Amino acid sequence: MPERTPILAANWKMHKTVEETESFLADFLPPVPESGPEVVICPPFLSLRTAVEQCAQSRARVSAQNMHEEAEGAFTGEVSAPMLLDLGVDGVILGHSERRQYFGESDEALARKVPAALRAGLEPILCVGENEAQRDSDETEGILTRQIEADLADVPEDRLADVVIAYEPIWAIGTGRTATPEQAQEACALIRGLIESRSSDAAVAIRILYGGSVKPGNAAELIALPDVDGALVGGASLDPSDFAAIVEAAA
Repeated sequence: MPERTPILAANWKMHKTVEETESFLADFLPPVPESGPEVVICPPFLSLRTAVEQCAQSRARVSAQNMHEEAEGAFTGEVSAPMLLDLGVDGVILGHSERRQYFGESDEALARKVPAALRAGLEPILCVGENEAQRDSDETEGILTRQIEADLADVPEDRLADVVIAYEPIWAIGTGRTATPEQAQEACALIRGLIESRSSDAAVAIRILYGGSVKPGNAAELIALPDVDGALVGGASLDPSDFAAIVEAAA
């Protein structure tokens, strides 16, 4: 059984100017341990170059928060994989619930974006999850099954393990609510089972993160779950000491 190195990814969303990015990383990077979980910083587009430059001499990597599936074209306001690679970016978040909810990102679009990221050499962090109404209606399994099957439909079996999947119960994002360890484990085990239906090798190797009000106080318990391989951290990643504490808890 391969060792799955945990990932702690900081999704800053639409926060932090270039100057604020510099200040955060100046505080956060020095105490990052030289071994342990992988650390990924996901700043807004305008701070990507700064983050790449500051993280270059550390173990931290940098990912973007979105990308277009085409390499170039008449897509005003979009950013392509070659543009991200030119900055030295390592990966990209795809399908975050806020992209799906506010910007109409569909499973059809993600079925194009995920393989495009892989072909370009970027590590996709694919986000999936159900909202509060769907959870209360006992639709979690159906929602996750539909998203996983659709979004990864065009990813070859031998590349499935190169995708990182982040389970984010939408009802626990920014609400202060957190899925119980039992709920998080159940959902992440379901996701691993869906991958296993396509490739048993990929199911063993793929890394599945939990995202939903992860804080220093609950990070260790969540990341210790058998099918949870790290966390996609939102609000708590905006404070360097809080995010450092989460990294330490995972270690």
